[in-house]
Amino acid sequence: MYDLGENFRYDISAILPNPECIFKGKKYRITILTERLVRLEYSENGAFNDRLTEVVLNRNFKKPQFDVQETNSTLAITTRYFKLSYLKEKSFYGGKITPTKNLKIELNNTDKVWYYGNPEVRNFEYAAYQEKNKIKRKKSLYSIDGYTTIDDSKNYIIFENGELKANENNQLDIYVFMYNKDYFYCLNDYYMLTGFPEMLPRYAFGTMVTKNANYNQYSLIQSIRKYQEHSVPISSYILKNWESQVSYEFSNDYNELDKLIGYLNSNNISLGLSIRDKKVFDSNTKNYGLLSKYLGSDASGNIPFNLYNPRCVDAFLKLIIHPIKTVKNSFFELEGYNNLERLRALKHYLNIDSSSNLRNFIISRNFDKVPHRNSILYSGESKVDWQSLKNAVKFNTSAGDMGISYWSHDFGGTTDGIEDSELYTRFIQLGTFSPILRLGSDYSKYYKREPWKWGISTSEIATYFLNLRYKLIPYIYTESYKYYKYGKPLIEPIYYRYPELFDDVLFNDNYFFGSTFYISPIMHKKDQIMDRVIHKLYIPEGTWYDYISGKKYTGNKRYVSFYKESEYPIFVKSGSIIPLSLNNSNDTSVSKKLEIQVFPGASNAYSIYEDDGITNNYKNGEYSITNIEYKYEKNRYTLTILPTQGKLSILQPTRDYVIRFKNTKPTTIVKCYVNGNLVSSNKSKKKSDLVVEINDVPSSGQLTVICSCENIEIENIKIINDDIVSIISDLPIKTIVKEKVDSIMFSENMSIKKKRIEIRKLANGKNYLERKYIDLFLKLLEYINEV
Repeated sequence: MYDLGENFRYDISAILPNPECIFKGKKYRITILTERLVRLEYSENGAFNDRLTEVVLNRNFKKPQFDVQETNSTLAITTRYFKLSYLKEKSFYGGKITPTKNLKIELNNTDKVWYYGNPEVRNFEYAAYQEKNKIKRKKSLYSIDGYTTIDDSKNYIIFENGELKANENNQLDIYVFMYNKDYFYCLNDYYMLTGFPEMLPRYAFGTMVTKNANYNQYSLIQSIRKYQEHSVPISSYILKNWESQVSYEFSNDYNELDKLIGYLNSNNISLGLSIRDKKVFDSNTKNYGLLSKYLGSDASGNIPFNLYNPRCVDAFLKLIIHPIKTVKNSFFELEGYNNLERLRALKHYLNIDSSSNLRNFIISRNFDKVPHRNSILYSGESKVDWQSLKNAVKFNTSAGDMGISYWSHDFGGTTDGIEDSELYTRFIQLGTFSPILRLGSDYSKYYKREPWKWGISTSEIATYFLNLRYKLIPYIYTESYKYYKYGKPLIEPIYYRYPELFDDVLFNDNYFFGSTFYISPIMHKKDQIMDRVIHKLYIPEGTWYDYISGKKYTGNKRYVSFYKESEYPIFVKSGSIIPLSLNNSNDTSVSKKLEIQVFPGASNAYSIYEDDGITNNYKNGEYSITNIEYKYEKNRYTLTILPTQGKLSILQPTRDYVIRFKNTKPTTIVKCYVNGNLVSSNKSKKKSDLVVEINDVPSSGQLTVICSCENIEIENIKIINDDIVSIISDLPIKTIVKEKVDSIMFSENMSIKKKRIEIRKLANGKNYLERKYIDLFLKLLEYINEV
């Protein structure tokens, strides 16, 4: 076997299942992996696969508890979740008339039964990719029946040296997940079987920019300077059609590329380069001479590139990929979607390759095999329209159904359509609260993904949210660590917690973003008369706050709200603790200065995860955890930032903190202690927030902030009347008419029916009201009636 290198090799004995969990006959092998997961194999010639496949990376699970009843002809295995019954040596398929006769798996305490050939019709298909703005869906892991399967029978096998080969065994190899309502346990089993997600570089959570344009070094630098001039942060530039395009046949000078990447790095920007799958290397390919000497060429001088020849793969990695890959803060986007088999193979080798200690980071289309192991998935080109915005939401909310977190969309739309400031604004706001934020479009100076190309209002809103995204990176990065460590996707659709809302078209696209945020995305245009979106939303159980305004919402209720373009439905639960970076623009690295936002109403705790952001050292324990505890009392708040644990060299020796207590009285008495010693601080009032600033706190020290005051919290309750007053105030009608409308809308002595009559009367008289405004107020009365 050809030696691809140590990082490609694996010890087959390390991935074999516990022998006590295997039940084997001449034609079958059944392996109990967990209480919820069983492997079923059937082969007429008794040949079974023990190697890894392109899907399965581990079968060595801790032995679960199960009971066995076995005779010469039957086998019954019972776990806490299921009971398997099998007529030994029989085909798993019992036929159309009695499909469960030979083998069935019953889900305990339900009437659900899985059998080979089960159609799994109640499986929730996830959004896998899009073509011409239409979502293409694939089977997922999530099912309201409580079971799902993965068929590994035909997937490529990974040999011990790391090379891929077709599975030539004619065998059946199926993994059955029987999880009932415990979907997150199913996800954990799935990750244990197929591999947990990797940590992305920290800069991946900033803003990515890409345009199908022809760039050279000068035009690229000019574009970056425009972002800097307008205080719009970006962290990555992906070059699609560069005049020195990186593909299998490029002729660019690596030294010049190094200089360009060096310039970008000095401005905290990473460079993404396209790789395009081609079946031959021609004479224009970098290091063509060495490639030809190593691999040989055909009569026309071309060098065939066989992805299933490890010698070819080795040459490609060492002579083409490694010279770029070793450069700090560079990554690849794998282009194409035509030959999925070749692209999966290419992705396999690029993912495993570890020529440096930098994290592998590859963006690609969804190649339909364990998609969560792709660094970032690209959903595909989209049209510039509202349907594209809705599609992005669908991709995000269904991602967890297949264990995915990192979808990349061209926020704003890729091509065609009509540029619209309101649509652009809603794209930016959604992107701010998505795992990956990418601004992409086709080539044209009229595709406006840059905020400054719009009017002042749109530009200010977009710039505000793009800067907010950067502030949120400590939070997003911490939540991404939970995805890597525990398999908890960054986005959790509301129907995971409230299954009854899955079929409710008004609310099934609402989602939790990490452990703290709850988002109700806006996906439709505003009402032109009131200049606001009429938005119906569901607030989950508990007490929640509008993240920006601080308005309080009582949970387990449905609301109607009215959102200006500058506003977005972002909520956090009472007691939420949110860390924000106060770095300069573009800088996604660990921040010396943090803002800690604290919402009242409940005690809570949060742990900030930090590492160097680019290397694999975190796998060896080189990271730090900063625990924050918040004790809420009616007349007293106590916030404690405990000494940072772990690798302190990741942080600077001291940190500056801005503690923002939301909805807190300005008369509050504030005391700050570092390691038990009283220290000075600056206290200020910003809107309804109390802000406390403390500088030079040792990273290894403990900071305690105590705020006390009678009834310290400001009651900032969400009231629909406030929205209606704001709407009336903004309308271009006479003030005297506004007063008349106000007296009708907020009258405590009139029924809704009477109010409708009085509003209609305003169509006549000296100070009449236009019909469009009459209709508006009648519509508002409907919403008041709903509330």
